[in-house]
Amino acid sequence: MAVTEIWHNPRCSKSRQTLALLEERGIAPQIRLYLQDAPDEATLRAVLAELDKTPVEIMRVKDALFKDLGLSKNPAPDDLIRAMVANPALIERPIVRQDGKARMGRPPEDVLEII
Repeated sequence: MAVTEIWHNPRCSKSRQTLALLEERGIAPQIRLYLQDAPDEATLRAVLAELDKTPVEIMRVKDALFKDLGLSKNPAPDDLIRAMVANPALIERPIVRQDGKARMGRPPEDVLEII
């Protein structure tokens, strides 16, 4: 059976809803509390490829931290990746990974596409 991983923030309602949705379907995912266990650059690049998204598409651009760091939606992708590695709170959540594919749980039902 494939290992399912969720990048989870228990304080986020969408993250809690996505985790509950997986569990309702009998899936006990590996829970990565990504704020404490931040992804490194290689892992983040792999997730971007699995999601088929650009860095800005998985960032919390409306978050005060985004503005506080002086980030914009148009810098070089490498700059945004480095910012997310250094500040994992910038990463939109949740992200579910399985079998080389990933989906964001916004809405939570989107993750069912890869399960």
